[in-house]
Amino acid sequence: MSSPNTPDNHDSQQHVTPGADLWSKASAASAEAPAAAKASGNGGWERDVLEKLVFASIKEQRAARRWRFFSRLLWSVVVLLVLWAVFFKDTATKTSTSPHTAVVEIKGEIASGADASAELVVAAMRSAFEDSGSRAVVLLINSPGGSPVQAGIINDEMTRLKAKYNKPLYAVVEESCASAAYYIAAAADEIFVDKASIVGSIGVLMDGFGFTGVMDKVGVERRLLTAGENKGFLDPFSPMSAQQKEFALQMLEQIHQQFIGVVKAGRGDRLHETPEMFSGLFWTGQQAVELGLADKLGSLDFVAREVVKAEEVIDYTRRDNVAERLAKRFGAAIGEGSVKAMRGLVPSIR
Repeated sequence: MSSPNTPDNHDSQQHVTPGADLWSKASAASAEAPAAAKASGNGGWERDVLEKLVFASIKEQRAARRWRFFSRLLWSVVVLLVLWAVFFKDTATKTSTSPHTAVVEIKGEIASGADASAELVVAAMRSAFEDSGSRAVVLLINSPGGSPVQAGIINDEMTRLKAKYNKPLYAVVEESCASAAYYIAAAADEIFVDKASIVGSIGVLMDGFGFTGVMDKVGVERRLLTAGENKGFLDPFSPMSAQQKEFALQMLEQIHQQFIGVVKAGRGDRLHETPEMFSGLFWTGQQAVELGLADKLGSLDFVAREVVKAEEVIDYTRRDNVAERLAKRFGAAIGEGSVKAMRGLVPSIR
């Protein structure tokens, strides 16, 4: 008989086995957890991943649709703007039957293709003179000069329009009226300036660079083939002969004399000629009045109010429309380098 306090062999076996049973039960429970989760309807990690992928795909499709819509809308707006610009030119063709002062701006470089080209300026002046409401035409000038050819065309047309329509033509100078710009202003009935304006620079130049010395130092050989001994005239990589220099100076002198003749014809007895007047120097507006290169001090508003006696000012300036600007920027840019290179070979009044 065993003592009640002494465990028998059966009880000791039962005490050891439960540890193993608990371990196996824990392993089975952990293995059955995903199945239980699926059975309970809460879904597993696979379902979560699939849901995220589906929602991400839907968001991406929506973003793509929105971008396509936006891009199509943007292109439609661009096309409409181009069509509007083509058929409705921004040419500033305001007209008014009431008395007013017509203004045409000449700003920036005077050159073919520029805002101050003869084509645009002459067209604007014609519209201004033809308008029955305009009492006078004012050229509002702020330019350092440019092409003598473009300036000559504008000057000739100014003389013709004044005689045809019997209307006064004034020039009002803002910051500068130099070289080719003054070539134009000389044909006006009167020239008004600010006391600090820059006026004059009656001269002609032809500029460029010569690299022959540098090429000799670095050992670069210039290979230029021409038909005609002077075809490479003014080539920056070739030396200039004395005969070529003399030829260029004679050409510049002839254009300079044309410029001087235009100024004398336009200003007449008002000029107080000095030895420096046609030397290429320029003066302030106050000095220009004293020399007779300008008539009075005055602004656009002053001329409209006190001289023309028509305070309403209407701008007739012709400007490129949107389509033309796009064409010049993207199309004409192909030859821009060549045009700039050629400009150095053309006389310039600036």
